[in-house]
Amino acid sequence: MNYDPDGRVAVVTGAAGGLGRAIVTQLLGDGLQVAGLDIDAAGLAEMTVPGFTGVTCDLTDPDAIATAFTDIGRDFGGLDALVNNAGTCLMSEFPDIPAAEFDAQMRINFHSAFHCSQEAIKLMAERPGVRKIVNISSNGAYNFDVFDPPHYRASKAALDTLTKDLARRYARDKIAVNSIAPAMTETPLFGVVSKEVLEKAIAAMPHGHAMQPSEVAAWVGFLISPAGDISSGNVIILNQGRDVR
Repeated sequence: MNYDPDGRVAVVTGAAGGLGRAIVTQLLGDGLQVAGLDIDAAGLAEMTVPGFTGVTCDLTDPDAIATAFTDIGRDFGGLDALVNNAGTCLMSEFPDIPAAEFDAQMRINFHSAFHCSQEAIKLMAERPGVRKIVNISSNGAYNFDVFDPPHYRASKAALDTLTKDLARRYARDKIAVNSIAPAMTETPLFGVVSKEVLEKAIAAMPHGHAMQPSEVAAWVGFLISPAGDISSGNVIILNQGRDVR
């Protein structure tokens, strides 16, 4: 770890996944030091680039999250930005969604972001400027014509409500909180649906193709940059204009 006491520090959860890696690359390119949290220790070990520190963490375990952020606070001296990116889409259909699957979906997509935000805000307290939380939501929370199952939609809708609550709650503390809600983005999550369903969903995208992780990551970078200081409490939908509401 090459710690720069004058540099800004960001945490990215789900850092070893497809979108997570793109976000890490974006933020490193923007000059931030990045701590990446993920349960995938092997994936984190592959990301050996200057400015990046991989932290193996079970993001469904609040105690593990608290320990990880305690270590980050000790090693980096504080935190300027958090990107709650960790997530998955479990595909059982209503009404036959097992209780364990519902709980797992909420723990990964919502509970992890809730607990990470709790810990991050403590580390942001003494940092200068406008600190940032960016939550990676989903267009599926708002577009009911696509294949997303209800427990996935509910987890992302809950995340967006957390965004709005924290934005209002911490506005005068200069902590800006926003959600980004992408539509079809080319990540390993494509593998959770059949080829037929995937082709139909991509065909519905106005540009004729899915979005790329780097495109979504660029929006994360924008919100964390000084240009994003005046945005808080917003859910920014990225969908090529597929469904305008």
